[in-house]
Amino acid sequence: MVNATFFNGPYDETMALLIEARNYVAFQEAVDHRKLPPHIRLQVSYESMRVTSRLTQVMAWLLAQKAVHAGELTPEEAANGDYSLSGGEICSDPSGPDNASLPQGLRSLLDRSHRLYMRVSRLDSQMQETYGRLQ
Repeated sequence: MVNATFFNGPYDETMALLIEARNYVAFQEAVDHRKLPPHIRLQVSYESMRVTSRLTQVMAWLLAQKAVHAGELTPEEAANGDYSLSGGEICSDPSGPDNASLPQGLRSLLDRSHRLYMRVSRLDSQMQETYGRLQ
């Protein structure tokens, strides 16, 4: 099994992005919304939800991996669909950061959350290949 230290980096990165996203939505998004036309406000709301979805999916996957390391789950159980990374089509869509009509802070969150999600998606695929077929 992979050393738990390996997961500390992605876990810390995910937690930092979750806090940053929460702060953006709680404080900056309201300021940005006042300056934007209604159709862009809708895009901002949609893309904010995409960031949130990516980060919650990644955090859930990382917590399942920590449970494996702690002996609470077997690797085979973690490779089960209940613990694998979800949200594929919506979360893996790279659009957003290149949309100049979106606020820069949101575009940055979209880019970084997408890169993190895709890294964890590759790890999840490796887990599926290694342990998923053992079930």
